[in-house]
Amino acid sequence: MKIAIAAAAGNVGSRIAKQLQNTPDLELVLLGNNADALKSLEITSATIVETDLSDISQVNNATKNVNALFWMVPPVVHTTSLKSWYEKLINAGVNAVQKNNIERVVLLSALGAGSKENLGTVTYSGFMEQSFDKIDTNVLALRPGYFLENLLLQKSTILNEGHFSFTYNGDHSIPFISSDDIGDAASKYLFDDKWKGKWKLNLMGPENLTPNDIALRMSNVLNKEITYKKLSISEAKENLKANNINTIVIEELIELFKALGDPYGVYNTPRTHEALTVTTLEDFINKKLLMI
Repeated sequence: MKIAIAAAAGNVGSRIAKQLQNTPDLELVLLGNNADALKSLEITSATIVETDLSDISQVNNATKNVNALFWMVPPVVHTTSLKSWYEKLINAGVNAVQKNNIERVVLLSALGAGSKENLGTVTYSGFMEQSFDKIDTNVLALRPGYFLENLLLQKSTILNEGHFSFTYNGDHSIPFISSDDIGDAASKYLFDDKWKGKWKLNLMGPENLTPNDIALRMSNVLNKEITYKKLSISEAKENLKANNINTIVIEELIELFKALGDPYGVYNTPRTHEALTVTTLEDFINKKLLMI
């Protein structure tokens, strides 16, 4: 069996590669735009193919004779628009699956994908699902909640200044999930050649968390006071502008931030047993926040 992993140096892709690396009779193909980053995973049995995932020809060539494909749109902010970035990656992935007759595809989508317009990358993930669902192959869309790893973007502020920020109320809860759990689910279904059809799987972590919950539990683990400071939308926009992000992308990110904070929105999805994953906030703090 041959499995290709897009964005294999990222949080989810690297977890998949590490979970599958010692599987008998399995060949891994690691795709990404930086060969050195792929080599740093130290998965010596894998084939490394430096690939621009938005380039149809490169992706086609990199996925020849592949049985299963993990496909995702790597997060970027310095681009003309997130919508156009998604469109390029969707087209490249769909074309490769069709051209190379890939039997199984596991997509990294988003909780609430396909529900409505104007939700930023959640909406664009819905476009991706719709495009892959039109292909005559088996497709599983994993729909995770909000990544715990996004807190790593505020690591310095948390550890050195004792606070973190989002754009919603401190008592608003959403499902947080570790990228490790997403990678584990993707690994399972990439290697399993028994499932068929087109289906969706929500992945929502072990529990919903409010910022106030996170602050209290971080304080307990770190043995220092951590507080939550809510950002206004205008403050968030100014922070994004300060990072030289263009106006279109800023508006798309603000759409996502508003979706996160909507108490009746897509992140209010009911939990089911199948959506449960195991990595807790405390696990994340000890294994990642304090280690990276």
